Amino acid sequence: MTQTKPPILTEDQVRQWIATNLSIEDFRGKRLLLVVPDATRTAPMPLLFDALFKHLRPVVSSLDVMIALGTHPPMSEAQICKLLGIDEKERPRLFYQTEFINHEWDNPDALLTLGTLSKKDTEAVSGGLLSMEVPVQINKRITDYDRLLVVGPVFPHEVVGFSGGNKYFFPGIAGPELLNFFHWLGALITNVGIIGVKSTPVRDVVNMAAKLIPVERRALTFVVTSDGTARLHGMFYGTPEDAWSNAADLSAITHIKRVAKPFKTVLSCAPLMYDEVWVAGKCMYKLEPVVADGGELIIYAPHMHEVSVTHGKLIKEVGYHCRDYFTKQWDRFKHYPWGVLAHSTHVRGGGTFENGVEKCRVQVTLASQIPEEVCRQINLGYRDPATIDIEEFANREDEGILLVRKAGEQLYRLQ
Repeated sequence: MTQTKPPILTEDQVRQWIATNLSIEDFRGKRLLLVVPDATRTAPMPLLFDALFKHLRPVVSSLDVMIALGTHPPMSEAQICKLLGIDEKERPRLFYQTEFINHEWDNPDALLTLGTLSKKDTEAVSGGLLSMEVPVQINKRITDYDRLLVVGPVFPHEVVGFSGGNKYFFPGIAGPELLNFFHWLGALITNVGIIGVKSTPVRDVVNMAAKLIPVERRALTFVVTSDGTARLHGMFYGTPEDAWSNAADLSAITHIKRVAKPFKTVLSCAPLMYDEVWVAGKCMYKLEPVVADGGELIIYAPHMHEVSVTHGKLIKEVGYHCRDYFTKQWDRFKHYPWGVLAHSTHVRGGGTFENGVEKCRVQVTLASQIPEEVCRQINLGYRDPATIDIEEFANREDEGILLVRKAGEQLYRLQ
């Protein structure tokens, strides 16, 4: 039976939903920290922040905002204002008591160690794939607050199955060790094996770590439309586990598109918010399941100049390769950050490495401002974006050619 998407909420309905479902008495007198995504997620953050601020600021003792950057670059004051829909001129007058906090994943002094996942824990949760002790670290500023409120969308996700919920703590505002551990665990399972799957070992790791947080956790999760307009199909509030679970069920209806047969060529267009391969890789993750063996996926991003601001140097050393390229040469690569290796194999997709020869299932090509010599260096194909006419790829599904005009958030699967 085909499931139909729920209706789209109006702005008034969103505000009323928040006023009805977030009890003022539950927040009265509390020091509140909102944990929100950066600008690489489609979300109506101006509407949600305005509604939450007007509803809760009069009763809480403080209300600050932390950007769950993971390892993404920090945002400027102006960028955060734009993200939240705040007029910069109004910032000093209306929001002077609200602190904006960029997470600092790479600053040990900014982190608090909550505990450790034991070898027994990691063996059990990974089904024996990994066995190691992993410290659980988080931004230490959380202890300045009485309640942490995650405000973020849920989408199919290449590492954890579906994004959102406690993922805004780990890796959103976490230290690098746990991030590297569970990203590599996701890579071992593979993108195709984990994306769009609700119950995954990586989600178990995230939830296990979140239980160590000594501050009360809540989440306002939501599911946006698949047309890129950031309108909402649904909202859920409660514990991060429950709110995420409900949103993931709705995301599975909203964000997964099933097709009858694979495509030999996919033009996967990166939106402007994907300004480096580190995030534009989502254009591959969401479409890998429907690219035919030996086919080509083109990440079309004429605005993109960077491989990764944070991790570019390491990626250029490692390159993009299938999982087995790393696992069968583990002594050569195990000292690199596992999160970088995971990103590499997620972008490159499935393949084999036998007798020193790598055979990837799909050709991944960049059509961006990244020069051809860099693309070859990192083991990706190159196309000059100026030679691509998007419309030449349109309406050719019967020929085995697929155009996705805003890629990265809707997952494509075979029926």
